[in-house]
Amino acid sequence: MWLAIKRRVHDTRRMHVKRILLLGLGSVLLSGCLAKVAADVVTAPIKVGSKAVDLATTSQSEADEKRGREIRKREEELGRLERKYEEQLDECQDGDRNACNAASETYAEIQTLLPQVPAEPDDN
Repeated sequence: MWLAIKRRVHDTRRMHVKRILLLGLGSVLLSGCLAKVAADVVTAPIKVGSKAVDLATTSQSEADEKRGREIRKREEELGRLERKYEEQLDECQDGDRNACNAASETYAEIQTLLPQVPAEPDDN
């Protein structure tokens, strides 16, 4: 009986040692994980704030691209109106009074649009 009790005590101590080792090892392994989570929690508001600023502001290159698209759109519209005007002038010269009136209206549209289209640089 004394031997059985001694074994139990020995087995209990061994289990305690294993538990302590597992707890120690687990805490060491989890400490990096916990530090990562803590860092993520601390930096999350900053990341969210910077993302909001990025979405709210437009970079210079984005503004330039948008302006370029707008200018190309106006240039395309101007080209379409000029072709339409030329056709209407041809019909007007052939004696079509309605075409003359339409050409006059198209010319007015061209004059309205021209100041919004930048002038082409001279190659001199």
